[in-house]
Amino acid sequence: MRRSVLAALLFGLAATAFAPPLLARGTDNNIPAEALDVTAHAHGDFRDAKPVTARRAMVVSAQHLATRVGVDILKRGGNAIDAAVAVGYALAVVHPCCGNIGGGGFMTIHLADGRNLFLNFREKAPLKATPTMFQDENGNVVPGRSTDTYLAVGVPGTVMGLNEAQKKYGTMPLARVMAPAIALARDGYVLTPGDVKILSARSDDFAKHPNAAAIFLNKGKPWQVGERLVQANLAKTLTAIARGGSDAFYKGAIAKDVAAASERNGGILSVEDFARYTVTWSNPVTCSYRGYLVVSAPPPSSGGTTICEILQIIAPYPIAKWGYASTEATHYLVEAERHAFADRNTYLGDPAFVDNPGRFLLSPAHAEKIRTQIKPDRATPSSEVKGNLGPDEGHHTTHYSVVDAGGNAVSVTYTINYLFGIAQVAGNTGFLLNNEMDDFTAKPGVPNSFGLVQGDANKVEGGKRPLSSMSPTIVLDKGKLFMVTGSPGGSTIITTTLQSILNVVDFGMNMQQAVDAPRMHHQWLPDVVMVEPGYLSPATKPALEKMGYRFHEVPAWGADEAILRNPKTGMLEGANDRRRPAGLAAGY
Repeated sequence: MRRSVLAALLFGLAATAFAPPLLARGTDNNIPAEALDVTAHAHGDFRDAKPVTARRAMVVSAQHLATRVGVDILKRGGNAIDAAVAVGYALAVVHPCCGNIGGGGFMTIHLADGRNLFLNFREKAPLKATPTMFQDENGNVVPGRSTDTYLAVGVPGTVMGLNEAQKKYGTMPLARVMAPAIALARDGYVLTPGDVKILSARSDDFAKHPNAAAIFLNKGKPWQVGERLVQANLAKTLTAIARGGSDAFYKGAIAKDVAAASERNGGILSVEDFARYTVTWSNPVTCSYRGYLVVSAPPPSSGGTTICEILQIIAPYPIAKWGYASTEATHYLVEAERHAFADRNTYLGDPAFVDNPGRFLLSPAHAEKIRTQIKPDRATPSSEVKGNLGPDEGHHTTHYSVVDAGGNAVSVTYTINYLFGIAQVAGNTGFLLNNEMDDFTAKPGVPNSFGLVQGDANKVEGGKRPLSSMSPTIVLDKGKLFMVTGSPGGSTIITTTLQSILNVVDFGMNMQQAVDAPRMHHQWLPDVVMVEPGYLSPATKPALEKMGYRFHEVPAWGADEAILRNPKTGMLEGANDRRRPAGLAAGY
């Protein structure tokens, strides 16, 4: 699914790729565009958009029930970490396409005492994984093996990640913050049109597996609007975690059930993989831009490094004077993205396996060298920019942002990769399994089905975490919270998050305008600029085309869930991306 979607996005191979039906690679089902994160919508005039405002605290997520859970935790005295953990578990119930306990992700935290922290709970490859596991005996990549089978499943990190954050920086007992998610699973929740569209996207796949069909189909048929989805087995799993903590997931019956299901279905996950899984704390990637401090995700995320490299390149240019979506601003932004993505795809990987040259990539000298290569009046062909492209990443991720009354802020992006992962549930565990192994390079140095040459730094190795674009980001102003932002969207996560910052800092938008504004994206290869409707004006498009740019218009992508502390009013501005109508910004 993921590469079919990205091919349509970036290559423009089929002009109708986003009109239903959309064929999923390796599956029989057709996935309607409105069910995906790249939801088609009419842009209208984003300049009229107004954010939700609150004085004390704010939560923004892609599912309204999860947002309500977070706000309630804050009102009951919990801090931003308590609320973030509660939202994460709630999304695993009410947003199962993307929220999860069967996947992994990243958390960026700003504490009221000034500390900035990064928590890496990205999935790991099973210990038995090998660089050639997705190839046949002749060395050819086998379609579907890294996306649709148990070989696609990485060791999940979400449970340990959320629990570790709660234990270290939360104020409430784990059972308290998990109680709303358990109730939603046990008692069920009423399905809205958005929920039903997403669930129906993989009905055919669910039907192939009785235990998945028993949850995600209603007596063999797709769920309908107004019906109540109860997930009794998931409630039992969540209850076990609430009582026994991470050990209940990684060292008990749950791990045994997943390992047994993997063995029955030709996978390589083992109980040892679960027992040896770890999360890591580290310093975030930071950089200055226009006097603000950008705090974002370091490797194994490529997000923070790439965002900061782009910002360093464009910093000397008068972006604000040129204006949003102007010919000049677009030209220099595309060129910065082109060079930064080439660097991303050449050098970055899991720091436990790869020596990431982050200091060099973010150095003033490197940014200046790139600026000397940017011509003021023409596009630079990507063939003239060196790099080695790594694999694409799934669009079916979710992001949420939380700010509490005490000045703590949390930015979380987590995923199971494809929509509903491999669409399979292990035994009676009740949760969907990821297909994150597809984020590794299936075969270094050989073009994939889109002609993209993938890098050796991200090859499959046992215990390794795949490179990610997830970019949970916090922006500070003189040490005080200014913005919390992030998005799903594969490689477009980086540019979506970047543009939410630029739209506020350089173009003076409020948070809702910044999130809703039409987007553009360039990732070095393919050498085409992806744009949403409304980004290019009748004047800018021909001017940029004359400079050598090629454009591909796509209905929409991403789902930025962001919060801004307005420096003039002191109010929090919450913005749910209108590309995710089931989401909600709420505060008090």
